[in-house]
Amino acid sequence: MAANLFEGKAHAAGYQRYRLAPPPELQQLLLAYLRDKRTSPVQLAVDIGCGSGQGTRVLAAHFEKVIGIDISEAQIEEAKQANTLPNVSYCVSSAEQLPFEDGSVDLITAFVAAHWFDLERFMKELDRVLRPNGCVAFSTYTSDVRLQYKDCSEKLTEIFSEAVERLSKYRDERVHRVLDGYKEIYASVPFKDKKRVTDIFGKLSVSVADVIGYFQTFSMYQTFLRSDPEKAKALLLEMEQRFDIAKGFGKEKPKEMDTILDLIRLRAH
Repeated sequence: MAANLFEGKAHAAGYQRYRLAPPPELQQLLLAYLRDKRTSPVQLAVDIGCGSGQGTRVLAAHFEKVIGIDISEAQIEEAKQANTLPNVSYCVSSAEQLPFEDGSVDLITAFVAAHWFDLERFMKELDRVLRPNGCVAFSTYTSDVRLQYKDCSEKLTEIFSEAVERLSKYRDERVHRVLDGYKEIYASVPFKDKKRVTDIFGKLSVSVADVIGYFQTFSMYQTFLRSDPEKAKALLLEMEQRFDIAKGFGKEKPKEMDTILDLIRLRAH
């Protein structure tokens, strides 16, 4: 069964604010692959498990029509509110029962979402809705998140990694598909002509508040928050305090710090 762990309005709002769009390197790789494989114009792209729409929107410049779908009504509402593109629309739907006719879709993407799907049912739907020579692209972040700031990068990364590890007991079993680099998902794709790419690098300059906001969007943090709200909030405060100490700030600190959240090693499949 597909997962529906992202329904809360606050969680969806956090996704809109803190989740990242696919990096340019991944976008370029995807479009180059599509150009190489397609012999006719590409018209319809569908982004499945679109969340608040960051990945959906980057497709708009390259397709006549782009549709983002997600099982979460709250996520779709966030995506609709943020959308200003006339050729992009959103609807609520499961990945395993797509609202498209047979052979009608040129490209299907799932950015950091495919690990939540019922793979057997989802792959059958892919085979049904894709046009001849249509393409599918799945991607995920690895667990190798690095924070960089002056000479304390190693310590900052250690603090973040330790906080993630403290959430491990709340990790959904389907996250193992992320931890193994989407190998299971790649193997389940029912097409002979396929390609797996790893180590796509990208960097983003963010504040410490952004790092903590991103951390809060994790499904396992949300599970922790529901289980023990006080301890979950205390973990965030502890992270912020440890970041400040590592960076050498006391009570006086800048509101926006130039920490780099380096989500490198984004794996595209």
